[in-house]
Amino acid sequence: MSAELIALSNALALAAERAAASIVAVHAEARGSSSGVHWRPGVIVTAEHTLRRDDEIRVTLPDGRIIPATLVGRDPTTDLAVLRAGADALATAELAPAGPLKVGSLALVVGRTRESGPVAALGVVSLVAGERRTWAGGKLNPYARLDVGLQPTASGGAAVDAGGRVLGVATPRFTRFGAVVIPNGVVNRVADALLQRGHVPRGFIGVGLQPVRLPEELRQRLKLSAPGAVMVVELDSSGPAFQAGVLLGDILVSLDGKPLAHLEDVQAHLDANSIGTSLRAQLIRGGALEDVNVPIAERPVRRS
Repeated sequence: MSAELIALSNALALAAERAAASIVAVHAEARGSSSGVHWRPGVIVTAEHTLRRDDEIRVTLPDGRIIPATLVGRDPTTDLAVLRAGADALATAELAPAGPLKVGSLALVVGRTRESGPVAALGVVSLVAGERRTWAGGKLNPYARLDVGLQPTASGGAAVDAGGRVLGVATPRFTRFGAVVIPNGVVNRVADALLQRGHVPRGFIGVGLQPVRLPEELRQRLKLSAPGAVMVVELDSSGPAFQAGVLLGDILVSLDGKPLAHLEDVQAHLDANSIGTSLRAQLIRGGALEDVNVPIAERPVRRS
């Protein structure tokens, strides 16, 4: 093995060891485990989809001790969950300085198992986009994907740079292959909201939607540029849209003048800052266009 490869191998092993000092194993089911990052003193961040239950959660620390953890809150839209545990003496994650990720950069995903200790996988930053919304409505800025095979035990672990500094939380939730990095800025924002309120506030209009393709004749007659829209297939009778006069079967073509071709286009209007405002919705009803002003409420918190 050449000296360069030996140096690279040693550097990656050192980076994994450095990051693993703040990584715990999270067990929320009878068998198996996922990983979590000790983000702040006593605060652990993990992948929301890996938590099969809300109570009787335990974490394995780097020194092998197993301690109880309490769920603070979940945010499925970003696949993040926050736990509290008596791990104040444990090293907290060393965050990478803010800056753009570069396609082609090497990155590690570092996790921990409940019995075998640290685990690591090497990958490449295969895609970086300025901002993308997840299918669940969360916003990732930036959006970065790693070309890495992520084993279940590492889900919720740390994506780290070649120096062992944390780039974010790794999850396979929002990609068909590899892993997505939930960046540090998003983790901090979600953690702040969950610690303060127990949930992340989201806008809510009380509709269930389905994408539809508009007939060409209808598009031309109504002078619509977008080929698709979203149809109202469910309606909350106590929700803002129902109160504003929206009906089942209405086809929403735009919100505040912006076309709606995908469900994510609606979610883009429903962040926390939108709560208390209203949207001008243009819809097709009976083959004609109508405008309706829909107020935005805060999404009700579902209690298990």
